[in-house]
Amino acid sequence: MTTVCVFETGIGWVAFARADVGVSHLLMGHSSEPAVRSALDQRLVASTEQLAETAQDELADRIIAYAQGDPVSFDDVPLALPPMTPFRKAIVRCLRQVPYGTTISYGELAQRAGRPGAARAVGQAMASNTLPLLIPCHRVIAAGGRLGGFSAPTGVTLKERLLALEGVAAVR
Repeated sequence: MTTVCVFETGIGWVAFARADVGVSHLLMGHSSEPAVRSALDQRLVASTEQLAETAQDELADRIIAYAQGDPVSFDDVPLALPPMTPFRKAIVRCLRQVPYGTTISYGELAQRAGRPGAARAVGQAMASNTLPLLIPCHRVIAAGGRLGGFSAPTGVTLKERLLALEGVAAVR
């Protein structure tokens, strides 16, 4: 069974789905509850057999605290990852080790994951990240400190806001 938690934060509406093994999807930055529910439903429609709502959740409390500027780490949250190539698994593993308040370039992350020169592949992996915050793709920036992209509804505006919460100034 998959449980779903939907709640409002200082960074917009957030929803996540948790299967028995861990969190499978997290969406954030939506302007309303119906918008985030619709986006989550579209992602889950093919993968979920049974859903249950949760009223209160420890992860929700941590995300709310993060959105209020508290230095929260999510590196201990169990994830239910989709099938991935060994390189993408390495990207996820390395990125989850990037601490709160720090950034890493696409190129540096590629190097840490064992494929120097594969910055574009890192960008593609970040664009398909179904677990932002938990796999902190907002901490991955382009060369020269530029923000790069972000796939949340408000795009780089939300990425910039998340980094600002962590005390990081980035260049647009």
